[in-house]
Amino acid sequence: MSDTKAADDRDGDGVVGTDGDGVVGTDGGGAIGTDGVGDGPVRLVVFDLDGTLVDTPRAIVETFLAAFAALAEPAPQAAAVRATIGLPLERAWATLLGTHESDPRVAEGVRQYLTLFRERVLPQARDLLFPGVAEGLDALRAAGLTLAVATSKFSASAEALLTAAGLRELFAEVIGADQVTHPKPHPESGEVVLARLGIPAGAAVMVGDTTHDLLMARAAGMRSVAVTYGIHSAEQLAGAEPTWTAGSFAGVIGAITPATAASRAPAAR
Repeated sequence: MSDTKAADDRDGDGVVGTDGDGVVGTDGGGAIGTDGVGDGPVRLVVFDLDGTLVDTPRAIVETFLAAFAALAEPAPQAAAVRATIGLPLERAWATLLGTHESDPRVAEGVRQYLTLFRERVLPQARDLLFPGVAEGLDALRAAGLTLAVATSKFSASAEALLTAAGLRELFAEVIGADQVTHPKPHPESGEVVLARLGIPAGAAVMVGDTTHDLLMARAAGMRSVAVTYGIHSAEQLAGAEPTWTAGSFAGVIGAITPATAASRAPAAR
């Protein structure tokens, strides 16, 4: 994937530039974003799952292709499958089959995919974590932040993947596409997380690797961190105007933690 897209440097307050962690955002620890959304203390971090915490895109493509073969359906190109990652399964299957979501082949494709996902992907979940994820999540929790997941996966699949990866206990809420009426990029997934945890949007940050995540965050009034190591390129992500952009999970922590620390520092006397 593309490296983090460098922003133009500007003098004065709110300078835009990159720091040592490869984070594009604002100076002063990043407490105020470039997108005009939120400037209060960070209390909640909501993560996407595939392509953000877990390096599953290749495994997802392989599982889709195996499911097509099992159903004796003509296989799509791998790039076409990859382009559907981040969409709910029914929408992805309908898109790849060139049909509507009520087509019986879609339901059968989803069933076959879920079976193969459990067999093929879950056993290797711990090895699929992106570098720094486990340590980074621990650091955010140690800083007093609440963590949650909002994903386009079905909730049962998300729960199973997080459990297999050894991460489930770190998250206060896990919201899947089947728990909302309107999945990403609609704001409902984020709004459900906020409502369940009783945290205002201005105190929350969404971390994701697709424009679906970033557009959801903006519509819900949340700040966002775009990660460029997942599905969408840095150029695509920039079009959704994230608050920060990071090229690694360490960069995500570098964007969020200083803002949290700055917001909790005692006032000068």
